[in-house]
Amino acid sequence: MLSGQKLLGYRFPLAVIGYAVWLYHRFTLSYRDIEELLLERGICVTRESIRTWCIKFSDLFAQGLRHREPRRGSRWHLDEMCVDVGGIKHWLWRAVDEHGAVLDVFLQQHRDTEAARSFFHRLLGEYDVPEAVHTDKLWSYGAALRELSVLHSVEHVQVVSTARCNNLIEQSHRPTRQQERRQRGFRSRHRAQGFLNLHARISNLCHPARTTVPARSRRRHQQTAFKTWQETVWQAI
Repeated sequence: MLSGQKLLGYRFPLAVIGYAVWLYHRFTLSYRDIEELLLERGICVTRESIRTWCIKFSDLFAQGLRHREPRRGSRWHLDEMCVDVGGIKHWLWRAVDEHGAVLDVFLQQHRDTEAARSFFHRLLGEYDVPEAVHTDKLWSYGAALRELSVLHSVEHVQVVSTARCNNLIEQSHRPTRQQERRQRGFRSRHRAQGFLNLHARISNLCHPARTTVPARSRRRHQQTAFKTWQETVWQAI
């Protein structure tokens, strides 16, 4: 049974809370699935408690993981996908570097120049000016780049999505689609943004190694990821 320090006002130790939140964001599991997995380990907790933990601690854990991430690449790949949130169409803007690590995700209701500019502002607030920006042929990207003087010298590469020239970002959207189907859609914009933030950081942490990498190296990477997550959980409170 998982044990450890208890938080004021919580019946279960922090180790249990962190484990439940990790399960929910790492795999396509429902709250009921996690409730059953914990029960098998002798931990009797309701799925409503698990839902509350995921809402309350997601932002803290996401920030903790972000501060522990290594320096990212200087070539950005940007794309947006349509997401239904509470019956309203939204656009999920996503940026990854040349290694496939997620830089940021941002849920917005529009797909225009103002939305693209807002996304660039978020990225520039966390990362250095890139060497190149790869986007599809959406005109909003070019307009936003022209409006931001700090990005005037950045190479803008436009690719055709249907030609699979931007597969890094296209593949990055797949886990989000899987989670969206598993949850039967998102119901709240604020909750969806919080979930996707942590989901992206955990995806970076557990970024799958290529099949050509020896098993020993993969296991070492996984052990490092587990240790980083545990440090994040203990230091986030």
